[in-house]
Amino acid sequence: MRCLVVADLHYSLPQFDWLLNAAPQFDLVIFAGDALDIGSIVDFRAQIVVVKKYLSLLSGITRVILCSGNHDLDERSTEGEKISRWISEVRELGIACDGDSLTLGDTLFTVCPWWDGPLVKQRLESQLQQAAAERPARWVWVHHAPPANSPTSWGGKRFFGDVELVQWIARHQPSMVISGHVHQSPFIADGSWFDRLGDTWVFNTGLQPGRPPTYIVLDFDATTAFWLAAEHAQSIDLKAPLKRPAAPIRTAPPWLTSLDRIADPNLAKPASAEG
Repeated sequence: MRCLVVADLHYSLPQFDWLLNAAPQFDLVIFAGDALDIGSIVDFRAQIVVVKKYLSLLSGITRVILCSGNHDLDERSTEGEKISRWISEVRELGIACDGDSLTLGDTLFTVCPWWDGPLVKQRLESQLQQAAAERPARWVWVHHAPPANSPTSWGGKRFFGDVELVQWIARHQPSMVISGHVHQSPFIADGSWFDRLGDTWVFNTGLQPGRPPTYIVLDFDATTAFWLAAEHAQSIDLKAPLKRPAAPIRTAPPWLTSLDRIADPNLAKPASAEG
């Protein structure tokens, strides 16, 4: 199984177009939050309409997982906590979203909501506890914020990660946690796109503008994780202990080479969802 991981597209339509073109190469697309951009001049409701069109097209190509991020919160619950109502609505497209678990082959994926208060946090803890009782050998969490005190949450002056997530990882020891949120971590000194807490691999895609987005590919059959960004192409062996720095990709597999073509909009015409 080969998974394409993105996060923090923040309503960048060229990046969404690239994602549609890249999706056929993968068994699963994992979107680790912040599809929307609360700072955009585009009305939030219009952003939701357009992104849902993209997600509808994407779900017709391959399996999709989407968790909420802090930019995706569009309502308050009856208890007054911020939630992402629109993300729960993409479930009707066959997309696994906040609160869901999805089993593909020998892998269980648990999709975690962004929590903004004690009630959603409690529901998330219960979700993890229930999934732990049924976990297979490979258990992957999709959780927008990376763990605190990890290079994947280093912002240059302080950590911006989730303290509770560190405790949940220690308790349940999932195989992987896939995150985003802290845009600069992979690109700055003392930051990274990967880390390991006990037996748990942790990933943060990072963010760069333009096309394509930064992305991670998890190739479970080859037990390898690849990270691609502007002027960066690295990989790590998921069977090996944590080692820094990551190795540069010297011989890219054909499917990875083919993604370079769709980085150039003149070489591939996307099936745009806008309009």
